[in-house]
Amino acid sequence: MVEAMITKLTIEYDGTEFAGWARQPNKRTVQEELERALRTVLGEDGVDGRPLALTVAGRTDSGVHAWGQVASYAHEAVDPLRLNGLLDDDVAVLAAEPAPQGFDARRDARSRTYCYRVLARRARSVFERSRAFWWTAAIDADALATCAAALAGSHDFTAFTPTESEHSRFRCNVISAEWRRDGDLLEFWIDADMFLRHMNRVLVGTMLEVAAGRRTIDEFTALLDGSPRSHAGMTAPAHGLALASVDYHDSPR
Repeated sequence: MVEAMITKLTIEYDGTEFAGWARQPNKRTVQEELERALRTVLGEDGVDGRPLALTVAGRTDSGVHAWGQVASYAHEAVDPLRLNGLLDDDVAVLAAEPAPQGFDARRDARSRTYCYRVLARRARSVFERSRAFWWTAAIDADALATCAAALAGSHDFTAFTPTESEHSRFRCNVISAEWRRDGDLLEFWIDADMFLRHMNRVLVGTMLEVAAGRRTIDEFTALLDGSPRSHAGMTAPAHGLALASVDYHDSPR
């Protein structure tokens, strides 16, 4: 039997008006919007009569953005211009390209990179209100840098995900983590093999508490050994977070 063609999509979206990536009853989601557009172009049925469905590299939560989300499906590639003509202005297909047989956007991903943006100043910003967390408390940049450096390597991130969780594995390997500053904008960049639900947002919220002098660096690093969620800090709001890119380097496929 001839194997189905596989297409790799690269997608960006403003998560403000979406209830996350994954399809949900009676809610607007990125997956539902994209699958509807694909079915319009390719037909209702996918391969062998099975409904066309997208596999995604990272399931983003409600309000979270994406600059370089990746998804795959079993069918021919479609011109992004044609797909984008069927999509609302807050989601766009950047590329649609044939992928190797058996490619799976989620399973074959080697790492994912996220960026969390913080506006650190006394005055709010009209233009950053849906893209950065407005933070008016003190910022100790050296403390932030020390916290980020401590994240590299393998750690138990139980403290940084909700207690009621679907996860069975809480150890993640962080390839790199750092804070960058551009004027009043702070960006937390993290690249890891996997992420837990709300992990980046709780990390940012807890690190900001360290930067404001509300907890110590030692208290933060102690959380990386599997402490309970109640010991970590606040969950930073979703709108500051974006899935920046997905890495498939050295994939065996």
